[in-house]
Amino acid sequence: MNKHKISSVQLIPLSFLVAILLGALLLMLPIASASGQWTNPLTALFTATTSACVTGLVVVDTYSYFSLLGHIIILCLIQVGGLGIITVISMIMLITQKKFSLGDRKMLQDSLNLNTDVGILRLLIRIFKDVLKVELTGTVLYAISFIPEFGVGRGLWYSFFTSISAFCNAGIDIIGPRSLMDYHSNPLILATTILLIVMGGLGYVVWFDISEKIRYGIRHRFTPRQVVTRFNEHTKLVLSVTFALIASGAVFFFCAEYSNPGTIGLMSLPHKMINSLFESVTLRTAGFSSFPQENMTDISCVMSYFLMFIGGSPIGTAGGVKTVTIFLAFLNVFTYIRGDDQCIVFHRRVTEENMRKATAVVSVAAFTIVVLTLVLITTNPISVQDGLYEVISASATVGLSRGWTGNLNNIGRIIIIIAMYLGRIGPISLAIFFAGRKHHEGKCKFAEGDFFVG
Repeated sequence: MNKHKISSVQLIPLSFLVAILLGALLLMLPIASASGQWTNPLTALFTATTSACVTGLVVVDTYSYFSLLGHIIILCLIQVGGLGIITVISMIMLITQKKFSLGDRKMLQDSLNLNTDVGILRLLIRIFKDVLKVELTGTVLYAISFIPEFGVGRGLWYSFFTSISAFCNAGIDIIGPRSLMDYHSNPLILATTILLIVMGGLGYVVWFDISEKIRYGIRHRFTPRQVVTRFNEHTKLVLSVTFALIASGAVFFFCAEYSNPGTIGLMSLPHKMINSLFESVTLRTAGFSSFPQENMTDISCVMSYFLMFIGGSPIGTAGGVKTVTIFLAFLNVFTYIRGDDQCIVFHRRVTEENMRKATAVVSVAAFTIVVLTLVLITTNPISVQDGLYEVISASATVGLSRGWTGNLNNIGRIIIIIAMYLGRIGPISLAIFFAGRKHHEGKCKFAEGDFFVG
């Protein structure tokens, strides 16, 4: 009986697949399109995948192609995909007062990528409450600009949709075909989007650690420095890497695009600064754009590859290989070069399992991107630069494009669908899904062989 039981490692990829297929079937219906016609199955599948995988790449204009019902279906897929299928199901179980078995707790633990299930239901409740607060706050901030422009009804709907999409790092909007390009001179819209993207990308564990330490510091009248020093090592690492990437990316794009009339060259100095910051943030798996990506210089395009590949942080709504993962992978290399026998971060030793996992995730993700890019440029008349941008954007669930997504042929669209799906569940998760994780404790140890490396 237990032999055929589906494990959490298998259920998580399957749950995303079921959500995508169900969403595609709903989006195919005539009532989901603005024209009242049936939607092409591949178009519906692509849209469902980009929504559930919170990517943002689209082959049709979301605003004009789909009806209100279609927009609602897409928004539900974004919210479910951003939080995770298992997390949403668990929230529904909590609301309906269903009891959680040990298996349910283990499933939720794996879906959130946590090391323990201790206090996991309390964590789930906090996630539900805090996500609701953040998304409603974003709605209010967007509404300040959208209500005067679109009226109360449409303004609130656009604000609500955009807030959820930004927090979930989806990058899909229903304002128009140009993403946020028409708002490149609106600091409130850009700042709100930046805030939501960063909040979603930091991860829930970081949120809760920061809030708890701040409250503790207020009660004991600690200085800000004393509060920060009490953050746990994961929070310190996430904040350090995140802000280093955002700041360096903003400075880089400001310098590289300063005189480029196709991006920020014709903007005022303040607008150049905030749009450079916006670009640095949105490349971390969000997918909104304030200027055309195809107009960027070649060197900015290369920088974009790097930022998209890294993505956000663990246990959040962002994609990519994650900030902590890339840091540990590089640290593993530097530790070997220095000849150290252990990796230390903020006076804490990183386990060998985490180091191996980080290196494996980065290696498999990079290999997957190379393979999919080769297939894409072979089957479509697209340059290596644009093809690589498209695949990294899809596999890191970013959603930015250099104008090629809608022009890909059917094979190209299928490749991007695969990239988005793999990017959301992780190539390693899919490998484990098919192979099954096998433990070899208790088996015989083989004699060491003489192999020459390097």
